[in-house]
Amino acid sequence: MASPTLTTGTPDARKGGGARRVRRQLPASPWLFAAPGLLITGAFILYPFVSTLVNSLTDRRTLVPGEFVGLANFRELLHDDMFWIGLRNSSLYVLGVVPALVLLPLLLALLVQKNIPGITFFRSAFYTPVVASIVVVGLIWVWLLDERGLVNSLLETLGASPVGFLSDQWLILLSAMGVTVWKGLGYYMIIYLAALANVPRELHEAAAVDGAGAVRRFLTVTVPAVRSTMVLVAALSSVAAFKVFSEVYLMAGPSGGPAGEDTTLVMLVQRTGTGLTGRVGYASAISVVVFAVTVVLMLLVLRADRKEEA
Repeated sequence: MASPTLTTGTPDARKGGGARRVRRQLPASPWLFAAPGLLITGAFILYPFVSTLVNSLTDRRTLVPGEFVGLANFRELLHDDMFWIGLRNSSLYVLGVVPALVLLPLLLALLVQKNIPGITFFRSAFYTPVVASIVVVGLIWVWLLDERGLVNSLLETLGASPVGFLSDQWLILLSAMGVTVWKGLGYYMIIYLAALANVPRELHEAAAVDGAGAVRRFLTVTVPAVRSTMVLVAALSSVAAFKVFSEVYLMAGPSGGPAGEDTTLVMLVQRTGTGLTGRVGYASAISVVVFAVTVVLMLLVLRADRKEEA
């Protein structure tokens, strides 16, 4: 009786067969891996953007589909005083908030890098407002800055007159800016800490040996080393500041302060496009303007950075 024989292929053949089996086990297309991310992006970013763009070309209201009106909504914006007030306030917000959020978190990051007693507590204290809800933060500051709040009570104790933080047009805007800066300090501080960790200590030591003081080392060593991070912070804070809503809404109220003078563009979108008779088409046109301005802000910041590098 002949003994059975076991036929084996060459190593190359076995490798080829294994590779074919592996290929058969892999998904048919790499798009399957990207599908969840693409669906989320399409549902929450692309669809709302396209829908807003389409609505901006119609006279749609909350309960009425509306008809195509072309650029009529954008032409109306040019003659709407409230739109220009919102654009002014949103622009002033950027000018007031961005420099503070670029510089102050950097100084705080330099401070918390020091090995001094209690610095862990201060690092946590600076970051706590970041994780708190903006509504909670805003209401706390409204209570503090109210006419009968803690701040005015302290001023009266010192013999000063109460300050209308929540009644004066410009003080409302400045108070809201202060809340935005206070809440954002910890977030941008963490970004700067990550950047500072990559700055070689030898650079500071060499500058110190050359006789450079703390200010000079900051300007000639620290700032150039974290310049790209400063650009990132400027871009992020510019976009966030121009789209501000909650802080001013809580400080000024739904009407936007005295005669609506503290209304921002996003507040105008909310006020115009909501309710049973909301002008969704007109509010969408304002939203398109907000998007366009934020894109321009990003491009300006990036262009300024490239010019600096050149």
